[in-house]
Amino acid sequence: MPDIAKKHDTVEDDLYTKDGTININKQPANKKETGDWKACRYILGNECCERLAYYGMKMNLVNYLQERFHQGNATAARNVTTWAGTCYLTPLLGAFLADSYLGRYWTIASFSTIYVIGMTLFTFSAILPGLKPSCDGDSCHPTSGQTAACFIALYLIALGTGGIKPCVSSFGADQFDDNDETERKKKSSFFNWFYFSINIGALVASSVLVWIQTNVGWGWGFGVPAVAMVIAIIFFFIGSRRYRIQLPGGSPLTRICQVLVAASRNFKVQVPENESLLYETADAESNIIGSRKLEHTTKLKCLDKAAVATESDSIKDLPNPWRICTVTQVEELKSFICLLPVWASLIAFATVYGQMGTMFVLQGNTMDQHIGPHFKIPSASLSLFDTLSVIFWAPLYDRIIVPCARKFTGHELGFTQLQRIGIGLVISIISMTVAGILEVVRLNIVRKNNYYDLETIPLSIFWQVPQYILVGAAEVFTNIGQMEFFYGEAPDAMRSLCSALSLTTNALGNYVSTLLVIIVTKVTTSSGSLGWIPDNMNRGHLDYFYWLLTVLSLLNFLVYLWIAKRYTYKKVAGNAQ
Repeated sequence: MPDIAKKHDTVEDDLYTKDGTININKQPANKKETGDWKACRYILGNECCERLAYYGMKMNLVNYLQERFHQGNATAARNVTTWAGTCYLTPLLGAFLADSYLGRYWTIASFSTIYVIGMTLFTFSAILPGLKPSCDGDSCHPTSGQTAACFIALYLIALGTGGIKPCVSSFGADQFDDNDETERKKKSSFFNWFYFSINIGALVASSVLVWIQTNVGWGWGFGVPAVAMVIAIIFFFIGSRRYRIQLPGGSPLTRICQVLVAASRNFKVQVPENESLLYETADAESNIIGSRKLEHTTKLKCLDKAAVATESDSIKDLPNPWRICTVTQVEELKSFICLLPVWASLIAFATVYGQMGTMFVLQGNTMDQHIGPHFKIPSASLSLFDTLSVIFWAPLYDRIIVPCARKFTGHELGFTQLQRIGIGLVISIISMTVAGILEVVRLNIVRKNNYYDLETIPLSIFWQVPQYILVGAAEVFTNIGQMEFFYGEAPDAMRSLCSALSLTTNALGNYVSTLLVIIVTKVTTSSGSLGWIPDNMNRGHLDYFYWLLTVLSLLNFLVYLWIAKRYTYKKVAGNAQ
């Protein structure tokens, strides 16, 4: 076998660490001084404030669009889910820039600026006379320009989140060494506390900020989140001296294309039975700085043709990456492809999760929101019970469930990541069932007492609490397991991309929710009836919509079981993980 390995130029020891990380101050990254929890506390503080900003304007957005922009239930819900979906689609752009050119640190820093601009414009659109719709009592009359300003601000925020969402969790996990067993366990714990910090921000947003928006004004209600985003940026930069910063490894899309082209060129070449004859670099690392080698696997063997050296390759001093690729590069593509079925099976969960900001709120609007004779809780604020559920379950899972499960399963994390995700999917099915049962009860009260034209019926909104709590419990299992799974199973050079891929389940989940609302509205109103989701919810059938989601989630879970049973976790060469 000819030696056609392409080596990297050596780098200065005072700039790069052994694991291919770079310190922005050009100092060697010492594990006792950088990384671990000392750096992560700044990342967690940044994420807490950023999520407070995001949820602070998302939680009550459906009511804001109804009140200020005179949108009906279906239209407002559709606009919110479409925008929220875009917030989870733009991370593909941010991840590409992070992995290819900027690195995660500078991607977060750059896109945070766009985020702040969007938040500021959105706040101005709620308070400045020229941008704020004029209102006569409860009736507002937005112009096309005012509507445009509002949505430009919203989609600037969506763009800003694109550089933050796929990078922050991966950037935090980068602070831990996968080759160190102790740090590997800490990394798993980091994902729990990362999601915990997200929900601390969401708790403040769903309680304090929603109350301010409802009782003080939209200007203050959106101004506070804008300030929180500025604080998030400050938190991030304060920790700069402690971070381990991974170098961008070049475009992952280019590497994927190289494998596909090389495999196509070698279509007629026979893959050798002896896997040691496949091309790989001779050094301990792969041909990307900081990227570990992957062991050869027998899945998707057609791609192994890209790593077969031909005579035309042996006469060249340096290999052409479009003609021959390393085993690691081929295995990176295999890993990416194997993630796709798991990714697709999580879209249904994201659709269920998206109902908290739309249908749960609209359902709550029709119920008695009083706490005592003088205080009313906004329906959007009930999502704080989802947040409290996460805040309760996240540390409980980390400190109690994992050690107990470890005794029975023998797995260092208690449950495998796919098992954890599956438990969450089951809980999400139960949450939709509970929501549907409540709606059946609510509509029975309406019918028995002829409450069709009442704005709110005498049924306490706190009957919604169980469905919020169940969604929160499902998040701790599915969303955290999903973050850890996609980070852990992603090739080192594609971690931002794969984190973004996992986030696109939320995008597609919101888009699926939007599509379902459109289809359901069109089908159920075709005969001239009001349909399942009319402006007067007392005359609709929201329960049917919940049953539809329950059935779809159940079918999706069965498919997920089939996929998870056949999944094989990646193996890093020389790593016992």
